[in-house]
Amino acid sequence: MRAATYHGPGHIRVESVPEPELQSPRGAIIRVTHTAVCGSDLWFYRGETDRDVPSRVGHEPMGIVEEVGDDVVSVEPGDRVFAPFFISCGRCEFCRKGLYTSCVNQDSWSGDNGGAQGEYVRCPEADGTLVRVPDRHADDEDTLRSLLPLTDVMGTGHHAAVSAGVEAGSTCAVIGDGAVGLCGVLAAKRLGAERIIAMGHHEDRLAIAEEFGATDLVSERGEDAIERVQELTNGGVNHVMECVGATSSMETAIGVARPGGTVGYVGVPHGLGDGLDLEPFFRANVTLNGGVAPVRAYAEELMADVLQGTLDPSPIFTKTVDLDGVPEGYAAMDNREAIKVLVKP
Repeated sequence: MRAATYHGPGHIRVESVPEPELQSPRGAIIRVTHTAVCGSDLWFYRGETDRDVPSRVGHEPMGIVEEVGDDVVSVEPGDRVFAPFFISCGRCEFCRKGLYTSCVNQDSWSGDNGGAQGEYVRCPEADGTLVRVPDRHADDEDTLRSLLPLTDVMGTGHHAAVSAGVEAGSTCAVIGDGAVGLCGVLAAKRLGAERIIAMGHHEDRLAIAEEFGATDLVSERGEDAIERVQELTNGGVNHVMECVGATSSMETAIGVARPGGTVGYVGVPHGLGDGLDLEPFFRANVTLNGGVAPVRAYAEELMADVLQGTLDPSPIFTKTVDLDGVPEGYAAMDNREAIKVLVKP
């Protein structure tokens, strides 16, 4: 099969690789019809994190089930499915708690499982991972485009809102105008937040945030951004959604949090150097809550809203490419020319 493969910083190739084969009675093979380039993919693309060379890439698959093992009960060949960025068993202690990202049988989509930016993937744990799309929506392209963000960024934005304690009537701030931050705005709106302050530096992205339900837009940087939110809210917000993971964004989070508030953090930590200074959190009794999003736990809930037409994160896809266009998609996101790239192998 053909799949996108990492060959060092700034170098993605689409090349021929071995097609994954079914190896477990609990597994399935999926023909990928939709996938995406993630903001987290840019870390290895830019050389900011280590990754094996060569290695297959991608972790947001949607497609058609081609083959299943004898023990699989939730899907069958021909079903349209999507899957979270982590593979999980659904039966261990942590999966039963809804903490699928801590599954003791956890696996990734790369390596021998195929890499989700390719033509096929293998899921070793079909029942614990795959989410079946109802037949009447299975070939509706607009619906599939809206469901694809549930593999990662929409579930992650929702986790930020849940972790921050957002509920009906809340005032919250969303730090970051990437795909996760924009989905965080959608999630806060969905949970009933009355006031949503979107914080970012790109006018086109903040325009989407406003479309998604942001009531206030803050484009200032650093201390100026903190002061602006303090002015808008008379002292900060009780619910902060941190969707970046950098030192600067965490410092902004504590700067805009009201004493006694909560920071829901889902930005994967990078560039934190010697660590995060917890003293400001300690002195203001601000709770830090969150982590890697167990998006499988939210999949059915969010899918129900997509299918009934009340949730649509698809505007985050500002560029669409075929499999040959994956290298171009990485470059577009790296150059801030696209928010998130949809790939249709």
